[in-house]
Amino acid sequence: MEFRYIIINIVAITSLQLLIFCFVRTLSWLFGWQKSTRKKVGWMLYLGINSILLVPFLTPYKIFRPMAFILVFLWFAFLVSAITLTLNRLSNWRLNALLRKVYPIAYLGLIGFALFNAYVPQAVHFSVKIDKPLEEPIRIGVASDTHLGVLFGAKQLDKLAEIFQQEKVDLILMPGDIMDDDTLAYEAENMQSSLAKLTAPLGVYATLGNHDFFGQQQAIYQAIEQAGIKVLWDQAVEIDGKFVIIGRNDDLYRNRPTAEQILHDVNTALPVFLMDHRPTDIVAHSQLPIDIQVSGHTHNGQIFPANFIVKMLNRLSYGYEKIGLGHYFVTSGYGFWGVPMRLGSRSEVFIIDVEGQR
Repeated sequence: MEFRYIIINIVAITSLQLLIFCFVRTLSWLFGWQKSTRKKVGWMLYLGINSILLVPFLTPYKIFRPMAFILVFLWFAFLVSAITLTLNRLSNWRLNALLRKVYPIAYLGLIGFALFNAYVPQAVHFSVKIDKPLEEPIRIGVASDTHLGVLFGAKQLDKLAEIFQQEKVDLILMPGDIMDDDTLAYEAENMQSSLAKLTAPLGVYATLGNHDFFGQQQAIYQAIEQAGIKVLWDQAVEIDGKFVIIGRNDDLYRNRPTAEQILHDVNTALPVFLMDHRPTDIVAHSQLPIDIQVSGHTHNGQIFPANFIVKMLNRLSYGYEKIGLGHYFVTSGYGFWGVPMRLGSRSEVFIIDVEGQR
């Protein structure tokens, strides 16, 4: 298990204990419990929730999945509690009875809003002009982090194909985390026919992200290729003499070359479009002859306030920025990880209109 995942789990488990405490206090306020009742319920929740994390058949990577669900539901309860407590204090507790009635509605409303953000995608448009010749403008559709699995599958892929058809994209790029760790749900629900609906005049290209490298990368690679999508495994392809697409494996792949090494055999007089799942190498890439890089991975935090955390950890955590020699894009992703909810982020695709010098 990687050190980063150990740290994440430690932080998550610690946060979980604090959120359980706050949740018990909220329940006590809602139902008017005595101190003895609050203690009993508190111990039951502490033991019950923490025991879930000790189920022996869960692998280290999967431990965080049930924890993520519990954390999110408790976090949402904390957010609503913080707002109601603030309103109570501002009103000198005159609104206490009303807020007790409103609390469940507000909590369910927040969950509904988070589900909407996760399952109702938006198309975000950008227009850039690069400093290399391009015979005609190209419209690129970008869909990262689909995380195909039990909670996100064929229906969402059909919607994705519909969006790209409506947007009339010329090229589709999918920079990583196509599957959610493995192909079990993908195969069980026969998602191949839906994934194969992703078509574009200049092709559909993908690269693998960290969740595609949890031991099932070969099966994932083959599944994507069988759907008619070209997976670029640390390689570059030249498209009709017009431009070059490079796809880098996630950095979990220990033997991956640098972008500079891949560029050695590339005609960089042509526009170069790079797919790199994580945006961590943007600063280094900004000094290379790369015109456009598309990335994902951050999910724009997925659940507030993680959007601020990923912003602190990355030069560009979300959106678009012209840096050095190139144009850099980081999308929040089309799917989600762990829990089917988003707060402070939205399921999306990027539509990038690219114009060159003439």
